Amino acid sequence: MGNHPERYDAQIAMKLTFPEHFFFGTSTAATQIETAFEHDWQGLTSRDGFLFEQTTDHELRIEEDVNIIASLAPNYRMSLMWSKLQREPLGNFHPETKQHYHSLLQQLKSRGIGIMMVLHHFTNPLWFAKRGGWEREENIALWVDFAKKVVDEFGIYTSYWNTFNEPNVYASYGWITGFFPPFKINPLTAGKVVINMGKAHDIVYDYIKTKLPDQPVGISHNATVFSAENILGWFPARLSDWWFMDYVPSHFEKVDFFGMSYYGRIPHDPLPITYLQTPHKIRELGRKHDDIWEYYPEGMRVCLDRYWNKYKKPIIITENGVCDESDFLRLQAIQDYAEVMHQAIKDGIDIRGYYFWSTWDNFEWHLGPSMRFGLYECDLKTKNRMMKPSGALYASLAHSKKISIQKHKEVTV
Repeated sequence: MGNHPERYDAQIAMKLTFPEHFFFGTSTAATQIETAFEHDWQGLTSRDGFLFEQTTDHELRIEEDVNIIASLAPNYRMSLMWSKLQREPLGNFHPETKQHYHSLLQQLKSRGIGIMMVLHHFTNPLWFAKRGGWEREENIALWVDFAKKVVDEFGIYTSYWNTFNEPNVYASYGWITGFFPPFKINPLTAGKVVINMGKAHDIVYDYIKTKLPDQPVGISHNATVFSAENILGWFPARLSDWWFMDYVPSHFEKVDFFGMSYYGRIPHDPLPITYLQTPHKIRELGRKHDDIWEYYPEGMRVCLDRYWNKYKKPIIITENGVCDESDFLRLQAIQDYAEVMHQAIKDGIDIRGYYFWSTWDNFEWHLGPSMRFGLYECDLKTKNRMMKPSGALYASLAHSKKISIQKHKEVTV
C-alpha cells in the first residue's frame, strides 16, 4: 500500500439531547383537515385538480385523530373553523359546532396534549369576505369579536395562543401574487391588510393577557431566505426580503414569543425559482429540493439569528417540514432541522419549542391534497391514515427529546 494516506467515507453517529423545558409538537389547520363550510376557499379547484370541499374528514374521525396526535408528540398547534363556529357577524357560536370542538379539546387534554390555538389561519367566513374582509378597517371588530369568544369559550384548554398564521403569506398570496382569495394583485391593498391585521392582533393580545395572563401570546411568521442568482435577481430578492421579513412582522411586535415557520430558500433570477414552478432551473443549479422549494436547512439558522438579534424574544418554531411524497427527504429533514435547532440553543438563542408541519397529509391550499407534508399519509379517496417512517422517527424525538443523527465524514488513515 505504501505510505500514501487512504480516504474513505465514514458514518458518524451523533446523539442530541434537547433541554428539559423544550417541547415538540405537530400542527394542522382546521380548514385543511375539516370538510369545507361556507368559507372563502370552499368550492375552489386546486392546482392538482381537486375541489376544496371534502379534505380529510377530521370531524368524522376525532377519536382516531386524537390517537394519532398523541402518538406523534405531546403538543399540538391547531385552529377552529371560524365560518362553522360563528355563522353571522357578532353571532353566538353555533351550539353543535361548539360542542364538537369542546369534545375534541377535552379528548386532547385528557391525553395530556398541550395546545397552541391559532385564531386565524388564512380562511374567513363568506359573510366576512363579502363585507370586504381584511381590506376594510371597520371589519377588524368582527374578527376581534370571534377571537374574544374563542378565548372565553376554549381558553380552559390552551397553553399558547397564536393570533394570526403567517400574515406575510396571507397578504402576499391574496393581494400580490393572487394565489389566495380574494385573488387580487394590488400591493397597496396588501399593505392595508397587514396594517388592519396588526391592529386586530394588538387588541386581542391585550384581551388574552387580561383574561389568561399566564398563557403566552404570539404570531406565526413565515421566514424565508431570499437569494439572488445573478444581478437581475438582486433587487426582487431584496424587495421580497424587506416586505416579507421586515415590514410585515413590524406590525406584530406586541408578543410574548416570536413564532417562526420555515420551509426553504427562494432564489431569484430575477423571478422566483422553485421546484414547483421552475423545476429545470432548480436542477440546473444543482440544488437539493422537496416537491415545492429548494431544501436549505441552514436557512433556518440564518432566520433564527436574524429575529433573535432583532427582538431578543423567546422563539417557537410554529411550522417546519417538507413537501415530500417519497418520505425519504422528510426523514433527513427531521435530523437536519433538529441539528440546526440544537446548535442554536447551545449558542444562546432562546428557542422554546418546535411544531412539525403536518400531523397528517392535508389539503395544501391552492396546490391541493397531492402535495404531501404529513407524518401520516392520508389516502386521497378513502381518507384512511397510515403512519410513515418519518412519523415513527419524529415520535421518538418528540417524546424522548433525543435523536441520533447519522453524519457522513471523510476519514484519512
